[in-house]
Amino acid sequence: MDQRLEVFVTVVEEQNFTRAAEKLHMTQPAVSQYIRQFENDIGTRLLERTNKYVRLNKAGDIVYHHAKEILGLYTNMQHLIDDLIHQTKGLLSIGASYTFGEYVLPKLIAQLKGAYPDIEPSIMIGNTATIADLVNRHQLDVGIVEGRFKDQSLQEEKFAKDDMYIVSSSSHRFAKSGRTITKKDLQDEIWVIREPGSGTREATLMMLEQIGVKPKHHVYFSSTQSIKHAVEAGLGLTLLSKWAVQKELKYGDLKIIPVQGLPFRRVFSMITKSPFQTKALEVFMDIVRYHTLLYMNDYS
Repeated sequence: MDQRLEVFVTVVEEQNFTRAAEKLHMTQPAVSQYIRQFENDIGTRLLERTNKYVRLNKAGDIVYHHAKEILGLYTNMQHLIDDLIHQTKGLLSIGASYTFGEYVLPKLIAQLKGAYPDIEPSIMIGNTATIADLVNRHQLDVGIVEGRFKDQSLQEEKFAKDDMYIVSSSSHRFAKSGRTITKKDLQDEIWVIREPGSGTREATLMMLEQIGVKPKHHVYFSSTQSIKHAVEAGLGLTLLSKWAVQKELKYGDLKIIPVQGLPFRRVFSMITKSPFQTKALEVFMDIVRYHTLLYMNDYS
């Protein structure tokens, strides 16, 4: 591997030559020399330097993103070779969308560490679009996303179904009403919805179209947890996975609103970029396939 790439990426992420040198166990002059040589070979300056900061310029931004991808490919290659001669171990970078990442994945990571203590997982939680992009750029070994998936450059494996329900606060008039909730009732309510790029947002919009409802009022939040708090506070209605509201339903903080045509069903998928998988990734994916079915049965 070209060490200049590693030095360059470290300087960018640390935003400081001294901190980068410490992290790389090098001297600061050596780091500076690597950067100068790298810029000379590229043919242009990549970093803007002052006494206070180190920042990427436009050329540096292009080089940084490609350098990260190259380093990711190299690391994955090294893990595959190591797997041929060593036991299942090593780093495993996992990305997951909010619903799965916050409410199911922690249990799976506990299973993984219990069975394979030498695997070192790192977890990133983000919306579906963000996770897919990072997998595509080799920044994540595997992503777990929800809803429809369109990127043909990634390998997708559907592994679980997810039932989603309209929920409100326990004090909402719908929760206390014994009558059938009508389309007009739903249209007049404030709907609390996730941000663009979210699988839950996509499901909400599909569900509303499916039952023929066009809400007049929307409020947007960037996480499932904030949506739950907003709905509990009486802000309005939302569509959430039953996995995400187990505790709130159990303790009566949220209520499912029965609506004809629901629950809305979507799927969870595992996505990968490379056709080659490390042993660590293989065993993680096996755990996801097997234990998710057990948790789904628990929630039924």
